[in-house]
Amino acid sequence: MQTHFSEKQLNETAIAEADKIIRSCVHCGFCTATCPTYVLLGNELDSPRGRIYLIKEMLENDRAATKVEAEHIDKCLSCLACTTTCPSGVDYMHLVDHARTHIEKTYKRPFMDRMLRNILAFVMPNREIFKLALIASKILKPFKGLLPKAFKPMFDLAPSGKVSKEKTPELTKASGERKYRMGLHAGCVQQVIGENINLATAEFLKRRGVELINPPQIGCCGALTLHLGKEKQSLETTKAYIDGWIEEINNENLDAIVINTSGCGTTIKDYGHLFKDDPEYTDKAKLISALAKDITEVIDNIGLGETSLEQNLTVAYHSACSLQHGQKIIDIPQKLLAEAGFTIKNINESHLCCGSAGTYNIMQPEIATSLRDRKVSNIEKTKPDIIAAGNLGCMIQIASGTNIPMVHTIELLNWATGGIKPSGLK
Repeated sequence: MQTHFSEKQLNETAIAEADKIIRSCVHCGFCTATCPTYVLLGNELDSPRGRIYLIKEMLENDRAATKVEAEHIDKCLSCLACTTTCPSGVDYMHLVDHARTHIEKTYKRPFMDRMLRNILAFVMPNREIFKLALIASKILKPFKGLLPKAFKPMFDLAPSGKVSKEKTPELTKASGERKYRMGLHAGCVQQVIGENINLATAEFLKRRGVELINPPQIGCCGALTLHLGKEKQSLETTKAYIDGWIEEINNENLDAIVINTSGCGTTIKDYGHLFKDDPEYTDKAKLISALAKDITEVIDNIGLGETSLEQNLTVAYHSACSLQHGQKIIDIPQKLLAEAGFTIKNINESHLCCGSAGTYNIMQPEIATSLRDRKVSNIEKTKPDIIAAGNLGCMIQIASGTNIPMVHTIELLNWATGGIKPSGLK
């Protein structure tokens, strides 16, 4: 695609990067076949190719975003299925993030939209505040009909107001000889409503000779606010996250930072790019990115260990977009589940997003619900005993549309190798 940025514009690093990305798009249209919003809506402006054109016109003319750009770019899930499909290697992820930042800086959204986005950016990365909000949602849920329409999806998706009672220890020592020392990325929301995932992770790794640290000062990774276009807030959060891990590494080296919420993992693995022009943080960011490993990558490296699964259970594995498209981890989770003794069923249209996508199912509930129902329909056709996924957001989204038990991949692998049975199966 041709661009016409001025020399002055190209002296700006972000614009120069955007120019390079836009120029790499050859308008072939392969992306339209795998873009969830284009598949659903059939609108060219709701395809990656169409959004790239909108971004080009907005940046090239150095103008503020309008309702048109905001509307169509807001509908993008950042599932990155287009990047998997694209034969030209268009770096759509960084282009759309840049566009979101530009929109946030230059476009004044309607009041309710601004309020919702600000609430999400404030509440969800803060564990204690999110915990209070979840409890409050249980009390207010009967009255949700009195609230503005934009706020209702938050109550529909709140998992019954249940807050995790158990907490993953700050230090889990290895059983027997210590072979590895690793850190746990416990997640913001996950520590409040999905601590069972972290506990299963710690229990599994303990048996495999891993000493696991879970530092309480390690906060949000910055992914959520980054995708909301709140660049300044995201970078401040990310720097604190990096500094927290660097402090731990200075105490004693880590073999990996274990991530069991893949939405976070995609962003953390991209820290090297986010801070490539920051001399103070570039090396530290690259180090954290290099250490970040999805839990299935870690297990594939250190070995599954002995299995003791007695039941023959069928598992439909949902490959989270952040894993298969963002991190290109496709075969490892299914391979490990099969090695653990589960029968794996492939899901039709597995490349399509379930509609969770961070806060997308709150801000774009109609599209998200359509994608969820399509995903659930494809899953239920396989007639599984269990659905497994590697991302809490996907688990909440899919579970809201089916009665089939939904658990995290690590919960099944932990159970199959001698750990506790997943709470979702009890």
